[in-house]
Amino acid sequence: MALIALAMTALGGCAGATGPWVELGGQRFFVEIADSDEERARGLMFRDTMARDRGMLFLFERQEPQAFWMRNTRIPLDIFYFDAQRRLVSVAAGVPPCTTPRCPSYPSAGPAQYVLELNAGLSRELKTVAGDAITFSPDIDAQLAGSLDSR
Repeated sequence: MALIALAMTALGGCAGATGPWVELGGQRFFVEIADSDEERARGLMFRDTMARDRGMLFLFERQEPQAFWMRNTRIPLDIFYFDAQRRLVSVAAGVPPCTTPRCPSYPSAGPAQYVLELNAGLSRELKTVAGDAITFSPDIDAQLAGSLDSR
């Protein structure tokens, strides 16, 4: 009986995770979407923690060089840059928090259209390399298709 209860608890935790997700390196991460200038500027600022299976996906209208900084971000992150074909361009791994007025910038190694922020250390754990693909959940794809239709 204890085994059944343990299994039900584990399944219950999975069932509670809903909303947009991405898959990278065979793992699924539930993401908040930042698709406006205001949301992209705020990002993950002022947060003290983020669950291991969570992240933030930044959507840009076009593919171009991107650069992120960690102003008022309190948790170390890995920043993944993806091109329009959803292939990994580069990773800024283990980017530390920054609470000073002058924070360094972490640029992509080439043009990117999508940026994923996850907890620091996951790029190493997932063994990501340039060219790896990211998969978006159907609701993210629908949002992207809708934004193309409105142009």
